[in-house]
Amino acid sequence: MKKKIKIIVYKLMETYPDAECELKYETPFQLLIATVLSAQTTDKKVNEVTKKLFKDYGTLDKFLTLSEEKLQDIIKVIGLYKTKSRNIVALCKVLRDNFNGEVPKTRDELVTLPGVGRKTANVVISNCFGVQAFAVDVHVFRVSNRIGLANASTPEKTELDLMKNIDENLWTICHHTIIFHGRRCCTARNPKCEECTIKDYCKYYKNKDL
Repeated sequence: MKKKIKIIVYKLMETYPDAECELKYETPFQLLIATVLSAQTTDKKVNEVTKKLFKDYGTLDKFLTLSEEKLQDIIKVIGLYKTKSRNIVALCKVLRDNFNGEVPKTRDELVTLPGVGRKTANVVISNCFGVQAFAVDVHVFRVSNRIGLANASTPEKTELDLMKNIDENLWTICHHTIIFHGRRCCTARNPKCEECTIKDYCKYYKNKDL
């Protein structure tokens, strides 16, 4: 099992050598905001919104001038925009009051922020602070369980499986390659199995015609 997982991991890395975070950001604060916005929304749509948002309000101090209503108006094309606006305004105040205006560098601290769960925290610590982590979004959850890197019923359990099955020094890059695979090949509907570079090792491909 371990050997097959290692083969899958390295084949995915070979297939997607350019795999990286596709959210556009310049600072940890901007990535934090972009990741909160990305829940149940595509990175492409988030990048369209943050291009203008970060141009006008690119820092915590500038975000602190935004009301919920004003932020809602800016991000209203994004799903759950009212909830996200409320959380972001509250999050910014907590950063100011509890963290000296800095984005915390640990998962435990990040998840205390309004609207920030384990996935968002893992995105920030892995991309901004060099901490190896698996951020389990819908793509990672679907793909890792489909192909056999994990066997779990929830994102939290999937993260634990991936951490157990894959070498720690590869967690972050594997997170990115699995997302790329999910977006480009192993899609939710009609996965492109015949084009897939790991089909010979994939649990789903092996069993799909049985």
